[in-house]
Amino acid sequence: MSDNPVLERAQRFLSALRHCQVLGIAVHAAKPEGLTLHLPYSTQIIGNPETGVIHGGAITTLMDTTCGISTVCVLSEFEICPTLDLRIDYMRPAEPHKDVYGFAECYRVTENIIFTRGYAYQDSPEEPIAHVVGAFMRMGKGAQGDSELKRNIQGGV
Repeated sequence: MSDNPVLERAQRFLSALRHCQVLGIAVHAAKPEGLTLHLPYSTQIIGNPETGVIHGGAITTLMDTTCGISTVCVLSEFEICPTLDLRIDYMRPAEPHKDVYGFAECYRVTENIIFTRGYAYQDSPEEPIAHVVGAFMRMGKGAQGDSELKRNIQGGV
């Protein structure tokens, strides 16, 4: 068992998401201040075959997932929190043949909504590829939803 329960919950959450497994997304870091996920470069996520630039949909998936899983950094118990709103501002294209990292933090938690913000980057967080803000609906720890997903995240996979 890990000495970092936030990291452990983030890894369990991510391991329950099949599309993230296919993309090779992994937890890079997780702490109460925020979550960083890693998207490895691969030929399967190229959007422009002539330049090798990553498709924007892969970056969107990375950032939606990063924001969504960042909720485990602030909640004491797992809750299903679907995306209500997500806005991504692309600053520049990702450079070909380089991995992408996504960072997100929860900056406000209310009874019903969790607000997140973050950015995608390659070499340095100071040179973002994109900025993101998202809102996630709190459904509570007793919420009905994908019971297999909840079981995997709460009790391990």
